[in-house]
Amino acid sequence: MRPNLKAVLAGATILVSANTAFADTWRYAHEEAATEVQGVFAQKFKEEIEANSDHEVQLFPFGTLGESADIMEQAQAGILQFVNQSPGFTGALIPEAQVFFVPYLLPQNENTLQEFFTNSVAINEMFPELYAEQGLELMTMYPEGEVCMTTQEPVRSPADLDGVKFRVMTNPLLVESYAAFGATPTPLPWGEVYGALQTGIIQGQENPRFFLDSTKMYEVTDVITCIGHNNFTTAMMANKDFFDGLGEEDQELIQNATDAAFEYILGYQQELGEKSFDNILKAKPEMEINILSEEERKPFMATSEPVEAAFIEMAGERGEKILNQLKADLKAAEGATE
Repeated sequence: MRPNLKAVLAGATILVSANTAFADTWRYAHEEAATEVQGVFAQKFKEEIEANSDHEVQLFPFGTLGESADIMEQAQAGILQFVNQSPGFTGALIPEAQVFFVPYLLPQNENTLQEFFTNSVAINEMFPELYAEQGLELMTMYPEGEVCMTTQEPVRSPADLDGVKFRVMTNPLLVESYAAFGATPTPLPWGEVYGALQTGIIQGQENPRFFLDSTKMYEVTDVITCIGHNNFTTAMMANKDFFDGLGEEDQELIQNATDAAFEYILGYQQELGEKSFDNILKAKPEMEINILSEEERKPFMATSEPVEAAFIEMAGERGEKILNQLKADLKAAEGATE
């Protein structure tokens, strides 16, 4: 159950009051545990800030100040200076951010993916304007790893998802995507997923490789299937009034720390993803892990067109421009890594 927002804000206000004696303390909340990708990114950012200034960064892992919607509202209100949130949740504020759930839009090759996130015009030039409209300074977006499905039965084609109740985030485009795959998309809060799989209320869910490992999704499912349809994307933001009110030196400090954390996390998330399946098989040797071939992926890829149309309907002309630019960015990234 989502915490009462007033209670969360009250708790956060106490934190603010407790820190009034430390004007150089900046607060940063994210959606994951301290040892997961967002937590490691935040820790690297904190280290860079504190090593190069007198500022202190106070980190709040998932659940400390509430769930994703809560920490976003706190960042917009200025209670938090920094927040990390995936576009899947930000889509309620910024419909165009749902573009990251269009299947097969992002590169599948890791080198191309990293080139794409580093130099994407859409990410680095177009999205900041949309975030600014919501009182947020977009510092960066970065990948967290390939998204794979966990199910009770093997999935080799969309037909294998027919009738499967598949948990999705409460995101309209993700619902469209899994409906196009043939599943029965079932939005559920993350806290209910493990129990729902355990009791059979749902039969499947998706997440990055490392998250399947760290959250032990393998304990309540029997098959992991990677169809190459997405890479989990997240965004790190600052409260815009806070950022705009800083001097040039502090703004540069924050940007440099963000860039250092970005470079660090690209290698970290790749290595973490590679280790995750080994960890899962060690914990559960009978777990079936299937990486679908290019030929096997084609029927899934064929479903992306109606999802793109649904995205454009949701996000309008601005969304269509971003979609087209992301496709152009992909071609540029592929050309740079050939």
